[in-house]
Amino acid sequence: MGEVAETAEFRRPPPPTHFVLVHGLGGGAWCWYKLRVLMESSGYCVSCIDLKSSGIDPTNADSVLCFDDYNKPLMDLMASLPETEQVILVGHSAGGLSLTQAMREFVGKIRAAVFVTATMLRSGFCTDQDVKDGVPDLSEFGDDVYDVSFGLGFDKPPTSAVLKKEFQRKIIYQMSPHEDSTLAAMLLKPGPMLALQTARFAEENGVIDKVPRVFIKAVHDNVLRLEQQEAMIRKWPPAETYTLECDHSPFFSATFLLYGLLVKIAATF
Repeated sequence: MGEVAETAEFRRPPPPTHFVLVHGLGGGAWCWYKLRVLMESSGYCVSCIDLKSSGIDPTNADSVLCFDDYNKPLMDLMASLPETEQVILVGHSAGGLSLTQAMREFVGKIRAAVFVTATMLRSGFCTDQDVKDGVPDLSEFGDDVYDVSFGLGFDKPPTSAVLKKEFQRKIIYQMSPHEDSTLAAMLLKPGPMLALQTARFAEENGVIDKVPRVFIKAVHDNVLRLEQQEAMIRKWPPAETYTLECDHSPFFSATFLLYGLLVKIAATF
């Protein structure tokens, strides 16, 4: 009986790969709905989270003033995982900063970190060059593309912002299906812009480099320009780089291709 039990234990299949998907500023777990269906139908475990004030989280974005508070839902999820479990973190746009913070504190729980046309800065916004590489420059679309709020008073910097509806498809979803950009226009919320600007991470003595990183470029991204993506790749080279002919939202505009890359990454790492 003992030998039979050992054989059965030996043949037990490994647990499914667990992906944790992290949205960008103003988005939410809803961004990943198409990708989640594909991945779960293929047997993967998928967690889509809402960062503080995002998605269905009821917190007012103007009250979220520091990055640690904004990113707490991801850090809480990572802390709750068993010590023996490793996940593949996937971050979109500003969600890349969330991945970087998690990589510093939970290196043993992360199998790989995937930056999907995302802000990939080792120390966050510590220098003027970091800001140039990682902060969207939408000046070509005019000087009045955001609706901003001043939660600390009009004599203080803005606390939150969201793209005005008339610019959203042109800037974020120009290659995405119309039904998806329509859904996004109904669900996008102001993001805690001031909190994001406080994303600065202390030196971690190389611990972060133990996590394999992958960057997925979006050639036609109007938010994080291709030259910005490539500048961050040069500054902090990932293990692998892939390219998609898509807009800033490949979970809508290149769903199947993005899914295929994530499956490949899961098999590689």
